[in-house]
Amino acid sequence: MDTEKATQEPLWERQLLEKIALQSLKEARAKRRWGIFFKLAGLAYLVVLLSLILDWSVADKLVADSKHTALVSVHGAIAAKGDASAERINGALQSAFEDKGTAGVILRINSPGGSPVQAGIVYDEIVRLRKNHPEIPLYAVVEDLCASGGYYIASAADRIFVDKASIVGSIGVLMDGFGFTEAMQFVGIERRLLTSGENKGFLDPFSPLDAGQKAHAETLLQEIHAQFIDVVRKGRGDRLRETPEMFSGLMWTGSQSLKLGLADAFGTVDSVAREVIKVENIVDYSVKENLAERVAKRLGADVSQSLLLRLFNADRAVIR
Repeated sequence: MDTEKATQEPLWERQLLEKIALQSLKEARAKRRWGIFFKLAGLAYLVVLLSLILDWSVADKLVADSKHTALVSVHGAIAAKGDASAERINGALQSAFEDKGTAGVILRINSPGGSPVQAGIVYDEIVRLRKNHPEIPLYAVVEDLCASGGYYIASAADRIFVDKASIVGSIGVLMDGFGFTEAMQFVGIERRLLTSGENKGFLDPFSPLDAGQKAHAETLLQEIHAQFIDVVRKGRGDRLRETPEMFSGLMWTGSQSLKLGLADAFGTVDSVAREVIKVENIVDYSVKENLAERVAKRLGADVSQSLLLRLFNADRAVIR
């Protein structure tokens, strides 16, 4: 009896030790698998991060090695610190024209206009590139809107293609603002403006409108408008069917713009690449935001939203 008990006790201990060892082995294997998983996930994240920062595009690179249609987008307001700045657009245009595989360039425009200076810089660069690369045609393709500075740029193209419902034109210049003098008098606010030059407070919204300054502003607008008109006439040439309203700032549909000679034909990016340039492969040269810019914008939006929420909550607290 004692011998049998002595035999069972070591067997029980051995089974327990085996179970503990097996459990430890399973935990070690699981830990190793999770370690491998997190390492691979970290590597994948790093690859994605680098691709976003450097804006790699394997597909575009493969297409760019052969004949292709180059695409450059002008999207949104044309401004020095925006997606449609002269710096971004010209950089993309230069890359497109200098690529040996480029058969033709499409300038895709969807813009309400913006800075006449930025539009003028892009126009001049297009003229220069077309002169240096006469074998490469450049076509403008209008999507929803090609107005003001957008049309200023488009007029440098060989041909302009539109949709029948596109909005085209607005060949004019404006300078807008507000006047608060009567509101200030009603509230009882006095404006104290000190300048070292009689016109340094030019068109100050808190001071009465000065007739001389107004006349000077109108002269500036007329000169810039004349530059705009000259650019359109040079770009469109004999195709333009001028009317008294053409340079008044009005806009027309794509169908009407064809009749006025402001555009040449209906077309899209794909149809122009396929039927006009006759190279269906399209490579987008547009300069896109990198990850750092996107993160900065996102952080800016988040901070603004946070501040608004705090102000809102603070107001609620006061009201209570």
